[in-house]
Amino acid sequence: MPTIIAHHKITKGADHWLKSPKRKEFFGALGITDIRTFVDPGDQTRVAILMDVPDMNALTKALQSPAAAEAMASDGVVPESIIVMVEQ
Repeated sequence: MPTIIAHHKITKGADHWLKSPKRKEFFGALGITDIRTFVDPGDQTRVAILMDVPDMNALTKALQSPAAAEAMASDGVVPESIIVMVEQ
């Protein structure tokens, strides 16, 4: 199971992003576990998540869905800023 880290910008503030249940709901439905959140202390509009992903193809497909767009909008994620890195 690969571990990935994704970092991106947010528009609604770190507190809102950290408290949102959308991330766990969306990723949990895909069997993704050990979701950990990070905030840049020098720029709280830059955040990251680290998580274990059982199926990268399913994640890639899900990220293109309307449900993903809704979750990102709710959390204030700037979609075009998302960078995903996979543990090697």
